[in-house]
Amino acid sequence: MTDAYVSRETEDPPLALEAKRAVQILNPSGEVTMPRPLHRRIVSVANQKGGVGKTTTAVNIAVALALHGNRVLVVDLDPQGNASTGLNVPHHAGVPDIYDCLIDGAPLDAVTQAVEGIPNLWAVPATIDLAGAEIELVSVVARESRLRRAIEASRAEYDYIFIDCPPSLGLLTVNALVASREVLIPIQCEYYALEGVQALTSNIDLVRSHLNPNLDVSTVVLTMYDRRTRLADLVEQDVRTHFGPKVLDVVIPRNVRVSEAPSYSQSVMTYDPGSRGAVSYFEAAREIALRGAEQTGEQE
Repeated sequence: MTDAYVSRETEDPPLALEAKRAVQILNPSGEVTMPRPLHRRIVSVANQKGGVGKTTTAVNIAVALALHGNRVLVVDLDPQGNASTGLNVPHHAGVPDIYDCLIDGAPLDAVTQAVEGIPNLWAVPATIDLAGAEIELVSVVARESRLRRAIEASRAEYDYIFIDCPPSLGLLTVNALVASREVLIPIQCEYYALEGVQALTSNIDLVRSHLNPNLDVSTVVLTMYDRRTRLADLVEQDVRTHFGPKVLDVVIPRNVRVSEAPSYSQSVMTYDPGSRGAVSYFEAAREIALRGAEQTGEQE
């Protein structure tokens, strides 16, 4: 009885644990706690199925890496502009955006904005103009490589560039895949999850064969995981069997804080850094950074 009493007294209460997690995630010291890659990593966050957590994953992993010492750029390539909203970056009509780069050949640096309140994080917004870009690109010379040229012409130094793709396999997504070396695929832990991914991987193979031989599916992250359902376990097993070590060890749970954060124009990392959703994305970002450092070391 005495031992049990002592152990309860020495354990941190839940609020104290949450506060500790929040401090760890926000990293107020600004120290580099996630290893920076030796070479810039350009990552397309893609899945043509809507509602699987693409934008949420791109925004929160980008914020986590930036908070922990990496220089990160988020390119919003979705006409809905959800990544711009989540980072609180102006993207109303008339704001210079990624459309200007794709159609008019504007420099990427000219349309890049610093994200307020988060050092080391920048964003290229998407406005409603981007909705017509798919059609306009059809007649543009070298239409598949417009984004790659814009990124290559940038003088800014970034450790990571995340491209948030639209939920389609059209020319915008092809531009992202041609500009990238890596693809991060978020997969929702629900029925039909793998069916949509097969179409995406076929498209990636086509891009690799004809336009970008360096493209690789480097990371798969399981999102909206509900531990109460057997279905989530079955989907996780199928995904891990199919993609093997490319699947992150951490899974992203269903979490109300993750859903609430965009309505306040924030990532969950800053909205509620002690929440399960924030902790999961923090762990996912750290795993991505550590894996990248290991791969770089093996190539050296």
